[in-house]
Amino acid sequence: MNKFYEEFLKHLENEERYACLDYAVSKLSTGELDVVTLYEEIVGPALNSIECNLEDKSLCIWREHVRSSIVRTVIENCYTYVIKEQAEKRIREAAGIAVVICPDGEYHEIGARIVADFFTICGFDTTFVGSSTPKEEFINILEYLKPDFIAVSVTNYYNLVSAHKTIKDIRTRYKGNLKILAGGNAFSKNPNAYKEMGADKYVRTFDEIRDYIGGGR
Repeated sequence: MNKFYEEFLKHLENEERYACLDYAVSKLSTGELDVVTLYEEIVGPALNSIECNLEDKSLCIWREHVRSSIVRTVIENCYTYVIKEQAEKRIREAAGIAVVICPDGEYHEIGARIVADFFTICGFDTTFVGSSTPKEEFINILEYLKPDFIAVSVTNYYNLVSAHKTIKDIRTRYKGNLKILAGGNAFSKNPNAYKEMGADKYVRTFDEIRDYIGGGR
């Protein structure tokens, strides 16, 4: 997989949106890669590995946003293959309902989008809410959604407080039976923080999600 990673990374470093998209889709269409491998071994690591050595840090921030936008485009255009991989498992009925959110104030949503696709591949009817999900509005809609799983994605360490408040309020105000998963780079230095927040499980990979919720490859 190193070859695929290096080739994709080169396109991403050069901020070649179409080349990144064409490369990813072509590898999926030929079967050289599946969605999980593309996300976990190529796209995600490529985005996380890019460094900026420019003196003007505002330009570094600009380039980070551009590259994140490119990766977002790639992921959004992989959805057809996400559905295809789900169909190949011959899943006739939804395994359950899953909702993926970022807590209020968390604007890094790529990891959450990847997790949503993982749930879909595992056969779940999945709702991806997006970045900075307003806590009150989300809790109020839970009675309508009636999810079996909620995944909370936190990238910025400082948003763990917001995530904690969201999970606490879900536990207090929603009486349905559900499991809450936590993930994201904010947990990298303290993987057990999810316990303090009231989540049921900390997950990092597709296999960990699949093994906990059922379904998958």
